[in-house]
Amino acid sequence: MVQSDRARATAQRRTFVMRIAPALLACAFMLVSGCASDGLIESADTGPSARKISMFVVSTRKGERPPASEVAVEGAPRLSLQMISVPPGHETSKIERPAFGSEDPKQHFVVVSRRGLDETGFVSEIAAHISGRIGSNRDILLHVHGFNTSYDEARFRLAQVADDGRFGGVPVLFTWPSAGSVLDYGAAKESATASRDALAKLIRQLSETPGVGRVHILAHSMGAWLTMEALRENAIAGGPGLNGKLGDVMLAAPDIDLSVFRQQIARIDASHVFVLVSANDRALSISRTLAGDRPRLGALDPNRPADRAALEELGVKVYDLSQESAGLIGHGAYGDAPQVVRTIGAQIAEPRPQDANVQAVLGDKPVDSRIIATPLAPASAAPQ
Repeated sequence: MVQSDRARATAQRRTFVMRIAPALLACAFMLVSGCASDGLIESADTGPSARKISMFVVSTRKGERPPASEVAVEGAPRLSLQMISVPPGHETSKIERPAFGSEDPKQHFVVVSRRGLDETGFVSEIAAHISGRIGSNRDILLHVHGFNTSYDEARFRLAQVADDGRFGGVPVLFTWPSAGSVLDYGAAKESATASRDALAKLIRQLSETPGVGRVHILAHSMGAWLTMEALRENAIAGGPGLNGKLGDVMLAAPDIDLSVFRQQIARIDASHVFVLVSANDRALSISRTLAGDRPRLGALDPNRPADRAALEELGVKVYDLSQESAGLIGHGAYGDAPQVVRTIGAQIAEPRPQDANVQAVLGDKPVDSRIIATPLAPASAAPQ
């Protein structure tokens, strides 16, 4: 009887160990790799033909799904390294996602893996990703999304732009708790303001990464205002050019009051800034109404003499996307139009003096020979 009880107890202990061991191993992996409490999440296999894009994500959202994704996290931002899969049949400028039902890695953009990081792990992982690269592949592309953008929309948009633009560097996403409807516009502006310090810190960290080339920024809509505020904050602190590491600052449909932008650009070298405007952007028209009929930078029309004069006075480079805008709203032309995406990719990969030794080896070919783009006409080239 006693022996039977002992045998039963031994069997129970063995079963318990077999059940708990995988969890213990997972925890050990998280500790060794410097992960935070977010852990490691993996999805189903995407197949050998899908393209994988690794991106770092800095989020001031409390979570990734509503309602948590629409409120700010308490304390430090959430940091992670994510792998996004681009479907084999991906069409340039599209973000293939299911209209309903389950996602299919063979047809849709999906999150393959997600690993939470603490700040030390975040910095060291970015350095590891840059180590050993040459030319523009040492660059970072930081994306700051705009108003009314979900977590998924933000990360899949960056993956799409990086893939379509043939970006060979390291993509980084800064995502903030933008509200879910036009009626919440004011709340979204408050959330963007609250995220300003976190973005300024991230930009400094990226520029200080060992071996980094340049830090490019692609900011959309209200995210452009947030970006300019963060750059202005760093400039006031003594780092307007990020010690030579600031690359191109591309403001797509910037939802910025023109007079405010004049104050922001006064602190920054305007030659770094590209403004993508569209006179038929209905979202910016609504924003102008909400702002008391004050002009928005992204809605200026280079074909109107007054607007063209205002843009040229700013000293920034201007691309007119009015012909590229599609759909009822026309607010996402920077990612929806193939030529625009290719232009962004070509601009980022443009050779520079510090890469002269690399270009001497490659000749006249760009670092990424897959990039073919025709730049859009700047405002100064518009017909009189």
